Amino acid sequence: MKTMTKKDVSKRVADKMNEKVHNVEHLVDIVFESIREILSEADPDVRIEIRDFGVFEVKTTKAKPKARNPKTGEIIYVPPRRKTHFKPGKLLKEVLKQPLKSEGTAGN
Repeated sequence: MKTMTKKDVSKRVADKMNEKVHNVEHLVDIVFESIREILSEADPDVRIEIRDFGVFEVKTTKAKPKARNPKTGEIIYVPPRRKTHFKPGKLLKEVLKQPLKSEGTAGN
């Protein structure tokens, strides 16, 4: 699996804007920082919808009063907490639905 970093995103944005990477890094940092702040300040739920990309949501989980520790078998209480969820938008979903191209098939 290939891992893309924030630096890689900055490079891609810089290429599309015909700018130098160091000019764009600050902008990319601000966008990610803003999304992180909105999600972390959620009280308790929030939804960030970015048209043609997707939706970031913070949802509250239910308490689990009878969860089991798999290591010890002990029954424990797990309090409710917040979790993040991403739902891809229509355009992204359509791209991801495309079949993968096999490297060994004829005609490629």
